[in-house]
Amino acid sequence: MTDYHVAPPTEQELEARTKRSFERPRWLAGVIGVLGILALWSLLAVTVFADGGGVPTPWAVVAKMGADGWSLYGPNSAVTVSSAAQGFLWGNALALVLAGAVLVVPQLDGLATQLGVISYCMPLTAIGPIIQIVFGGRSTSIFLAAVAVFFTTLIGSLLGLRAADRTSIDLVAAYGGSRLQQLLKVRIVSALPSLLAALMIAAPAAMLGAIIGEYLGGVDSGLGVALTNAQQQFDVPRTWGLAIATGAIAGAGYLVFSLVSRVVTPWSAGQEGTS
Repeated sequence: MTDYHVAPPTEQELEARTKRSFERPRWLAGVIGVLGILALWSLLAVTVFADGGGVPTPWAVVAKMGADGWSLYGPNSAVTVSSAAQGFLWGNALALVLAGAVLVVPQLDGLATQLGVISYCMPLTAIGPIIQIVFGGRSTSIFLAAVAVFFTTLIGSLLGLRAADRTSIDLVAAYGGSRLQQLLKVRIVSALPSLLAALMIAAPAAMLGAIIGEYLGGVDSGLGVALTNAQQQFDVPRTWGLAIATGAIAGAGYLVFSLVSRVVTPWSAGQEGTS
């Protein structure tokens, strides 16, 4: 009979096993956080804020959302998301065109950065009324959504394009590659992680800009209008429900681009996980 000898585990193997035993799924931390927030919310609603009535319990909010149903949330969400999406496309398109212009004409770098800073520092509530007077209608929500995303995408694009490896660019050029091939094979690939990270942040920002535009008036539907009406009627559970729905939609936009980033730039996700 053959005597098989099993070597004892090394110190590194023992450390790896111990580490795996303490690891928890990433989603578990999120679930624990949500449950903690709900517990704290419920406690504050029935204690500290019980007399004022400004903080309903989570169950009262859920019940009100169920009573309002699709007739309230469906059409208003569709209108706001449409405005946010249009502003998102226009603002990001302008930012990408400007970043591309800087790549072709480096002298435009300072001008592009100044435009981005100006758009970032400009209060949306200050320029919104002007846009409302000049154009009216849904233009205000679309314009403010575009302004809200412009700076983030512009800076993310510029940082990404500047992150291109010079050695790789020189290698493409040495093999006879044109500037277009350098752009497609090196610069855009290098810029993707920064660009997608910027789009992840820009998606909720576009939602914020669209709702601010609806708050300023001139429209008869949208989540901003529904929020204004609920506040004026002092319908506290509905106000909280609309706020939660708005946050959920904005979070969904962030999640979509987060998933796109994991699919399109898996090397970036791997680096983040090991850092």
